[in-house]
Amino acid sequence: MRRPGPSLRAPAAARWYRGGVSDAEPPAAEPLPRAPLPFQQVGVIAVGMSLAVWWPAFTLGAWGEIFFDDLLTVWAAATAAFLVAALLPGARKRLGWTSLTLLVPTVVLLIELILPDSDDDLAAVVVALIAALAVVVGIPFMIWALAKVIWPEIGESIPARGKLLVLLTVFVIAVASFLLGANQSRFLTCQDFTISGNSEPPGCTPAT
Repeated sequence: MRRPGPSLRAPAAARWYRGGVSDAEPPAAEPLPRAPLPFQQVGVIAVGMSLAVWWPAFTLGAWGEIFFDDLLTVWAAATAAFLVAALLPGARKRLGWTSLTLLVPTVVLLIELILPDSDDDLAAVVVALIAALAVVVGIPFMIWALAKVIWPEIGESIPARGKLLVLLTVFVIAVASFLLGANQSRFLTCQDFTISGNSEPPGCTPAT
């Protein structure tokens, strides 16, 4: 009886190539997760801050004041972020001194509660300016602080030039929104504000 010879079936690793021609496909490597690039992070933060700051700046230009609901929204979000930074050591370490900027809306509310009502125009103007500063300037810092709490690596991955670009972009959007609000009569009518659920700003153009 003949003894069975060696198997002519080559191993899988040897069958990948036979005579220079692929005989079997090697196992496909799993793609590595793609990390976000610095310019992508800068774009996300700049867009988010601009969307948050344009409406308060527009109302300041159109009505001459920032609506109370915008101020209270900023206060609620900023206070929640400050409590997170104060109670969690990791978040407090990431935010550093920027966590103190989250108290600006609270300071504004305390000023309005403590100061007695009076007919002093100067005091009213000062409080209004502080409130406007708290909302327009506080919103970008608030978003940046929240982003650092949710995304800890954001402060390390974005270079200083990218951070400066974000601040410059938000500043340009805020100034442009204020100017659009101050000149709303040139491209909007009173009916536009009424349909959108807002009161008519002073000097708006009647619909024709």
